[in-house]
Amino acid sequence: MSTWKSGSTALTGLTQSTLKWSGDIAFAAGFTSIRQFNATMLEVYDTPPSVLRERAERRRDRVSTDPAGPPGALCLRLPFRPPIDLPRVFGYLAARAVPGVEVVTATEYSRTISLPNGPGVARLRIVPGQSWVECSLELADLRDVTAAVQRCRRLLDLDADPLAISGYLGADPVIGPLALACPGRRSVGAVDGDEIAVRAVLGQQVSVAAARRLAGRLTALHGGLPPAAGPEGLTHVFPDAATIAGLDPETLPMPRSRARALVGLAGALASGAVSLHPGADREEAAARLTALPGIGPWTAGYIRMRALSDPDAFPPGDAGVLRALRTLGHRADPGSDAGAAQAWRPWRSYAVHHLWATLETAAKTEEIAS
Repeated sequence: MSTWKSGSTALTGLTQSTLKWSGDIAFAAGFTSIRQFNATMLEVYDTPPSVLRERAERRRDRVSTDPAGPPGALCLRLPFRPPIDLPRVFGYLAARAVPGVEVVTATEYSRTISLPNGPGVARLRIVPGQSWVECSLELADLRDVTAAVQRCRRLLDLDADPLAISGYLGADPVIGPLALACPGRRSVGAVDGDEIAVRAVLGQQVSVAAARRLAGRLTALHGGLPPAAGPEGLTHVFPDAATIAGLDPETLPMPRSRARALVGLAGALASGAVSLHPGADREEAAARLTALPGIGPWTAGYIRMRALSDPDAFPPGDAGVLRALRTLGHRADPGSDAGAAQAWRPWRSYAVHHLWATLETAAKTEEIAS
């Protein structure tokens, strides 16, 4: 199947049903007119789109499902600069996957996603030996293609320059050996900033597994529905901020102070008092977050790291960071970690992921040994 590119994303596997909507695809991919789209297709392939459609129709009986997704899905390739540690990224997401919203295997990440014009389903798959991630999108509205692609790229941190980051951190006596051992480490982002903020509050003072269960319960009770339930069990879209803001804190299965913090945060997000969109000012967002009841520096730092894809965020007092530093034989006590992290600027988010990864590796070793 032919491949065509617009910007940094390559589209593949255009099915008969997809090609019938070439106008929708043209605008979703960033073209300003059908004429511009047709001219580009003719220039690249020396073939007008109408001929490509006819060819697709002639071989429709020979084309089964695309490897990246079911029939009717829009299939793309999301390129990145190697190296990249995608197995660890998928493992990180798997440990935090919200039931009904996310399903993760060793090589594939699937989830529902809320987009400007409707819900969707995104599937991301590791392709060994390739410098791109296979992406399948099922969208309620094709106008959301660009938004969905951008969110998937931020989630996997595909726009990072790994050699520049590892080259800088490699000189540090604490992080250096970790950065040199894994130059493809990425700082995991998010497809929805509001969702990550809510999940950060749910995770306050509880384990990752407990936070995941809370998020799953909240979603089952108040989440929306995807465009179509997938075979993987993608049954819900994570509830939006406005929905959570309207809940009674007394009814939520968590300490009252945290429930009030959750509803208060959701209200600030829904009203626009706190903005976590990709272009938001990170310093202002952090200041507004910490001004809310129940939102401290750790929560704001974590939200800043993931929701705003800040490469230089740091969650002070993080238990995992402190434990990793002690394991590596370095001083680690609340208060000293933030001072030590100054040496890792402007890549503190990546340093944090290097430290967290040491704990994940240790946990896997212990599990195998037991």
